[in-house]
Amino acid sequence: MQYTIKEFAEKFDVSEHTLRYYTDIGLLPCKRNGANRRIFDDESVNWMQGICCLKGCGATIDDIKEYCRLYLMEESKENLTARYKIILKQREQAYKRVEEAKATAKYMDEKVAHYENILNGILKDDTNPKNWTADNRPEFHKK
Repeated sequence: MQYTIKEFAEKFDVSEHTLRYYTDIGLLPCKRNGANRRIFDDESVNWMQGICCLKGCGATIDDIKEYCRLYLMEESKENLTARYKIILKQREQAYKRVEEAKATAKYMDEKVAHYENILNGILKDDTNPKNWTADNRPEFHKK
C-alpha cells in the first residue's frame, strides 16, 4: 500500500513537518512520485512504527538515528550489543521518569491534604501567592 504524506501523518498522528524532517535526516525511508512528492509504503510503515516506539519510550532523535543506523548495517554480535545498550539506556531513563512521577504524585497528595484541611476549617487559607512573605512562603519543589 502507498500513502501520501498527509495520509501517513494521519496514520501515525504526527505532523507532515515531522515526516519531512525524518525523511530529510535519513531516518524514515520514502520514495518520490513523478511530481517529486514523498510516497510512503509498507517499509516506511515498519520504520515509522519502530521510530514511534522508541520516541514513545523517550529516546532522543540521536538515539533513534543510531538505533536505525545499526539496523541498516550487517548483523553482528557487536551490532546487537550496541542496540541492546540503547535499549538499556531507554529503560534507565524510563525508571527515572517513574521516580519523578512518584515524587510529583506524593507532592500533589500533600497539596490535596492541605486544601482539604483549609476547606474543613483546620487551617487558614495560605495558598494565595500575593499574601506570601519570605517567612511564610511555601517550600519550592524543584524537579
